[in-house]
Amino acid sequence: MATIEDFEKIDIRVGTILEASINQKARKPAYQLKIDFGEEIGIKTSSAQITQCYQEQELKGKQIIAVVNFPPRQIAEVKSEVLVLGSKSKQGIVLLKPTSEVENGDKIY
Repeated sequence: MATIEDFEKIDIRVGTILEASINQKARKPAYQLKIDFGEEIGIKTSSAQITQCYQEQELKGKQIIAVVNFPPRQIAEVKSEVLVLGSKSKQGIVLLKPTSEVENGDKIY
């Protein structure tokens, strides 16, 4: 079982997607995302398996929630620096997002 101390080690932040493109060489369909997490964290890259529910053009400008302090992972040719969070739903992965627009880099508690 995870403890509150375990949860407190995870840095979860809000960011805005700046760019989305197909991660061409990923084994499973995925987008390469460039996400702005504000001044403190900056712009990070992620590979996200969200192609079932989203088109590239609709992702730009969308606020998302991501873990920003996991070690980077190489996914095909993309260095995935953050883990974008979503629910695994019948229709595919649905992104988690704030219900109101907030500042990039805001911490999730």
